[in-house]
Amino acid sequence: MRVVIAGGHGQVALRLERLLAERGDTAVGLVRRPEQAGDVRDAGAVPVLCDLESASVAEVAAHLRDADAVVFAAGAGPGSGAERKDTVDRGAAVLVADAALAARTGRFLMISGKGVDGSPPAGTDPVFAAYLRAKAEADDHVRAHASLGWTILRPGRLTDEPGTGHVTLGPSTPEGSVARDDVAAVLLALLDEPRTAGRTLDLIAGGTPVTAAVRTAADG
Repeated sequence: MRVVIAGGHGQVALRLERLLAERGDTAVGLVRRPEQAGDVRDAGAVPVLCDLESASVAEVAAHLRDADAVVFAAGAGPGSGAERKDTVDRGAAVLVADAALAARTGRFLMISGKGVDGSPPAGTDPVFAAYLRAKAEADDHVRAHASLGWTILRPGRLTDEPGTGHVTLGPSTPEGSVARDDVAAVLLALLDEPRTAGRTLDLIAGGTPVTAAVRTAADG
C-alpha cells in the first residue's frame, strides 16, 4: 500500500508512518519545511516538500498519483491564530480532498476532532471557535464527495501516554482522551477496512482492541 500523509511531520502522522513502514508499506509525508524531512525519513517515510497553504490542487494531485490512500493529518496547531485555523484546518483539508478527487484516489482518511458539529457555544474562546468552524466546514466538504471513500476520525483530547491498543470507537462517544499511539493504530486499521468508508467516527480510550473496534464500526 502507498499512503500519502498530508501534514507528514505531525505527531500522529509520524507514528502512522512508522507503523506503515514496519509492515512494508510505502508512506509519503508531505511537509512544509525542508528541516522537517529528516524526522519523516527517520520514521521510515519518504518526505515531499509541499506547502499546503500555497500549493494548487494540481500540484498536490501530482503528489497523490498512484497513492492507494490519503490521510489528512495537518493542523495549524496550538498557538496559531484564527487566520491559520482557516487556512490550514479548513483550507488545506479542502485542498487535499480536491486533489485526491483529481488524482482519483479511492480512500481518504480525515483526522478531525470531537464536538466540531454545530455552532460553538456562547462564550467560546474566539480562536477555538474558529478552529471548530474550520474543522466542521472541512468535514462537510469531504462528506459531500462519496467517491473519495472517506472516513472521518474524530479523536478526543490527544495525549502522549503510551498506547494501550484498546479504544472506544463509534458514531458518538462520551468526552475523553486518547493516546496519539492509539490514534495512529486506528488509522492503520481503518486503511485496512474499506467498509468504514462513509462513516464519521468518534475515538477515545477504551477497552476494545483496535482491530475489533474498527471491525465493529464497519459492521455497524
